[in-house]
Amino acid sequence: MSCFGTNKDARDENIIKIKGKVVLVKKNLLDLNDFGASMLDRVHELFGYGVCLQLISSITGDPENEMRGKVGKEAYLENWSHKISAFTAESVEFDVTFEWDESIGIPGAFFIKNHHHNEFFLKTLILEDVPGSGPSHFVCNSWVYPAKYYKYTRIFFSNQSYLTSNTPEPLRKYREDDLKNLRGDGTGELQTWDRVYDYAVYNDVGLNRPVLGGSKAFPYPRRGRTGRKPSNKDSKYETRLCPLNINIYCPRDEKFSRIKLSDFLAISFKSFSQVLPPEIKGICDKTINEFDSFEDVLRIYKGYEKQPVDPNSLSSSGGFEFFKELFRSDGEKPFKFPKADVIQVDEFAWRTDEEFAREMLAGVNPVDISLLQEFPPTSKLDPKVYGDHTSSITKEHIEKNLNGLTVTEALEKKKLFILDHIDETIPYLNLINSTSTKCYATRTVLLLQEDGTLKPLAIELSLVHPDGEIHGAVNKVVTPSQEGVEGSIWQLAKAYVAVNDSSCHQLISHWLYTHATIEPFIIATNRQLSVVHPMYKLLHPHFRDTMNINAFARQLLVSEGGLVELVVFPAKYSMQFSSLAYKQWVFTDNALPEELIKRGMAVKDPSKPHGLSLLIEDYPYAVDGLEVWSAIHNWVHEYCSIYYPTDELVQSDTELQTWWEELRTQGHGDLKDESWWPKMQSLSELTQSCTTIIWLASAYHAAVNFGQYPYAGYHPNRPTMSRRFIPEPGTPEYDELEKNPDAVYLKTISSQFIALLGLSLIETLSRHSADEIYLGQSEYPDYWTRDAAALEAFKNFGDKLKEVENKIMEMNNDEKLKNRAGPVKVPYTLLCPYNLPTFPMGLTGRGIPNSVSI
Repeated sequence: MSCFGTNKDARDENIIKIKGKVVLVKKNLLDLNDFGASMLDRVHELFGYGVCLQLISSITGDPENEMRGKVGKEAYLENWSHKISAFTAESVEFDVTFEWDESIGIPGAFFIKNHHHNEFFLKTLILEDVPGSGPSHFVCNSWVYPAKYYKYTRIFFSNQSYLTSNTPEPLRKYREDDLKNLRGDGTGELQTWDRVYDYAVYNDVGLNRPVLGGSKAFPYPRRGRTGRKPSNKDSKYETRLCPLNINIYCPRDEKFSRIKLSDFLAISFKSFSQVLPPEIKGICDKTINEFDSFEDVLRIYKGYEKQPVDPNSLSSSGGFEFFKELFRSDGEKPFKFPKADVIQVDEFAWRTDEEFAREMLAGVNPVDISLLQEFPPTSKLDPKVYGDHTSSITKEHIEKNLNGLTVTEALEKKKLFILDHIDETIPYLNLINSTSTKCYATRTVLLLQEDGTLKPLAIELSLVHPDGEIHGAVNKVVTPSQEGVEGSIWQLAKAYVAVNDSSCHQLISHWLYTHATIEPFIIATNRQLSVVHPMYKLLHPHFRDTMNINAFARQLLVSEGGLVELVVFPAKYSMQFSSLAYKQWVFTDNALPEELIKRGMAVKDPSKPHGLSLLIEDYPYAVDGLEVWSAIHNWVHEYCSIYYPTDELVQSDTELQTWWEELRTQGHGDLKDESWWPKMQSLSELTQSCTTIIWLASAYHAAVNFGQYPYAGYHPNRPTMSRRFIPEPGTPEYDELEKNPDAVYLKTISSQFIALLGLSLIETLSRHSADEIYLGQSEYPDYWTRDAAALEAFKNFGDKLKEVENKIMEMNNDEKLKNRAGPVKVPYTLLCPYNLPTFPMGLTGRGIPNSVSI
C-alpha cells in the first residue's frame, strides 16, 4: 500500500493531510552507524524532542512576516525510535504527515528543526499528490545539525528553478535570507556546523612560505576561509593544525561522503604502507636508498596480476568500504604496488623516442606541447631581468633528422613542435639548484612525420649563467643517439625533460588550473546563486568534494614540508612556482578550442565538425577532448537557452551579475582588472563561461589526473626529481656512465624513498571512488529539477556522451592511429566519459567524474 496521499480533515474543509517520505542518513563513523549517537537521539525522541518540519507556501504571503510565505503546522518524523538501525551507515526512510491549509496554495519550501543531540544527512523529502501540483520533490543533500547550533531555521526549497526576477514573492525573502546566511559576516573561527562560504588568501601553508594571493609578487586564486586565529609568530599567517589532523574547516556539505572518506583513507593507508618493505630493504642494501637496476625497480610490483573485479565485491551497497579497499579481491596484493600500465605489455618500450614524444599528445600532461612558429625558439622572459634566452639549437642540430626537409620548409609546413619549459623554470632554477636538486630548464623540438607520429630532434638543457640571471643561460644541446655513451646521455636528457614536465604538470596543469582556480567558483556560486537558481543547479554537481580535497592538499600536500615539496623538483619553491604561472592565467583561454588555438595546435576551420582543424590529426587528447567539449557546450547552451531566451534576461538577472562580479573581484581578485574577463552580458558569454567551468572541473581534470599512475606509476618513465647534472668527460661519473648507464640513470633521477613516496601519492590520486558520479550522470536523474525541458536536455547529453565513448573505443582499435596506444600499448581512454562497469573504482585510467573530486 502506498504511504502517499491526501485526506480531507472533517473539522476544516480547507485542511488536508499531505503524506510524504524523508530519506536521511544518521550520524556515522566511517562505514558504521554511530550507535551511541543513535541511542541518544532515541532518548530525545522519548522526551518529545524530535525532528520537526513545516511546509511553506509559495503562493500566499504572511503580512505579519514581511509577506514571506505562510508557514504550515509542525509535523514530526514518525517512528524514529522504532526504526532499527542497520549496522552499516545506510539511508533510512521516515514517514511524515503534514496538516496543510489548501487555501494558501502550493508549498514551495519547508523548514526543518532538528531537536536531537546529533546531526544527520538529509537527502530528500518527497510529497505526493499536492493539490494543484502533483508530486513535489525536495532534493536537500545537506547535513542538518541540532537547532541549537543555528541562529536561523534551516530551509529547503522544492526542485523548481527560478530566475531572480521570477521567484514567487512569498519565497523571495526566504531565498535572500538563505544566501545571507551562507555568506556569513566575515568574522570568527568557523565551526563544523557552520554553512559559511567566504574567501581567504593562501596564508595557511607554512610560516616559511610566502603568502599567496593579495599581492603583485605572489598572486593566487582565493581559497575557503576557515577563520582560524593568526599565528603567534607572524600575524600574516593563519594558525596551522597538527599535520595529521584532516578535520580542516570547509562547509560540512562540501566534505566527502562517508563512502568517499572511507575509500580515501583506506587507499591512502594501503598506498603508503607499500613504501615500507622496499624502503627497509633499501636501507640494508649496499647502495642505501637507491635502486641498483631496472630489475630492482620492477621488484616492487612483483606478484601483481591485474584481474577483473567482481562488480559486487566492491559495491557500496553493503558498507565497509574502508575494509574492502584494504582487503581487495581484484588481484592487488598488500604491500605491493600495482604494475603501471606503461610497463604492463613491454617493460622497456617507454624508453623509445616514439613513446617519449607520444606521451606529449596522449600522456598525463598532453596540454603543454605547442607549434614551433619561429626558429630558433625564443623566450617571453623579460631580458632586462633574465637576459637573453634565445635557444642555442641550430639548423645543424636538427636538419640531419628532418626527413629531407630544411628548417624553413618544416616551419612553413607546420611540421615542427616544441615542449618548452624555459619560462616557467628559469626564474626559480638557481634557487631550486641550491637545494639537493640538480636540474636543467628544458626545451624539446620535435618533427611531425608522415605517419602522424612525432620524432624528437633535439633537447636543450639550460642553466642560469654563473655570472647571474641578467647574463641569460648556459645551454647544452643534445641530439638523438641510440648507441654508446651518446645514447646514454640522450636517455638522461629525456629524463630531465620528464622532470620538468612532471613538475609543470603537477603544480600548474593539475593543481593550479583545476583545484586552485575552481575553488573561487565554488565559493562565489554558493554565496551569490540561490539553490533554486538554474545556474546553481547546472554548476553545483561539478563542485562536489573539491573544497574538501583542496583543504586536505593545503594541510598535507602543498604545505611547507608536505608531500609535493618532497617529491617534485621545485621543492620548497613549489607553490611560488605555481604562483608565477597564475600571473599568466587567462580564464577564457581555458576553453578547449581557444587553448588549442593559443598553442598553435589548431586553426579555425568552419568546415570541420568542431570548427577547428588540428595540425596533428592524431592528437588523442585534442580529438577526444573536442568531442567531450562539444557535448558539454551543446548541453549548456540548450540548458541556458531555456531560462535565458534573450540577452536582456542575462543582463537583468541580479544574482547572476553579482555572482560574476564577485567571482572576478574577490575570488580571482588579483586578476580583477584584466580585460579578458567576459562581461556576462549575453547568452553566448554565459554558455561559454559555464562550459569552461564544467570542462575544467570534469574532463580537463580527468585528462591530467587519472593518467598519473598508468604513466608515472613506473617512475623511470616520469621522474619528478633529478639529483645530478650530465657528467662531463674525464670525470669518474662519466666513466661510470660508459660502464653502467642504467645505474647512472637511476642515480640521476628520484631516489628510492622519494620515488616510493611519489608512487604512493599518485596511486591515491589516480583512483576513482566507489560513489563517483560521472559526467552526464546525476544522483537524482529524474527529479534534480522540475523543468521537463532541462531533464530532456540532460538525457540527450548523457546519450551523446555514450556516443562519444563508442567513438573513442573505435579509434583506439584503429591501427592507423599510432598515437592512440604507442609502443607501450596503452590505449588513450582518459577522456572516455564512463568508468568500466566491471571496475567500479580503482586504477582504470578512464571515466570523467563530474568534479575535481580527488
